[in-house]
Amino acid sequence: MKKHPPRDAAATRAAILASARRAFAAKGYDGAGVREIAAGAGVTAMLVNRYFGSKEKLFAEVCAATMDAPVILADANLSSAARARDMARALVGLTGPGAAPLDGFRIMLNSAGSKAAAGIGRRAIEKRYQPLLAGALGGVHAGERAALVFALVAGVQAMRQTMGLKALADADPQVLETLLTPLFEKLLG
Repeated sequence: MKKHPPRDAAATRAAILASARRAFAAKGYDGAGVREIAAGAGVTAMLVNRYFGSKEKLFAEVCAATMDAPVILADANLSSAARARDMARALVGLTGPGAAPLDGFRIMLNSAGSKAAAGIGRRAIEKRYQPLLAGALGGVHAGERAALVFALVAGVQAMRQTMGLKALADADPQVLETLLTPLFEKLLG
């Protein structure tokens, strides 16, 4: 019987998460299979299930991980005296020509057709981003205003970056920032 060298659990877990992130971003929840994820990590599907329990739990961890380093909701933007402008600038910058769509956005967009994935994504947003932004906003209807910010951000990402709507994709970044800033100001209060 052939003995296998001991496995580095942390490295294996990280490899599975990285493979899953790539697969879910490219194909969405329904399109990415556990075998494909396992192959991308250099492990077996059984090992993926041993580490994460299920595809749903793996997806939830990947979603949470994509929220670890927010761009638009970065601390510097949230605490800025000009946060509406800074958030508009961040959105325009991350959706600019040649910019790769964020994995978290691609995962949510490509998984939106799955009821299970949509629920996992919604819970991740409600756990991490919603309280972060609503807490920074305070005041009347902070939760609703925060959710509208997310809708605005997702809409711009989808129309400018994914669909390539020419009026947005080819726009002068300064013009977009100028147009977006008052929208953010209204929502951010």
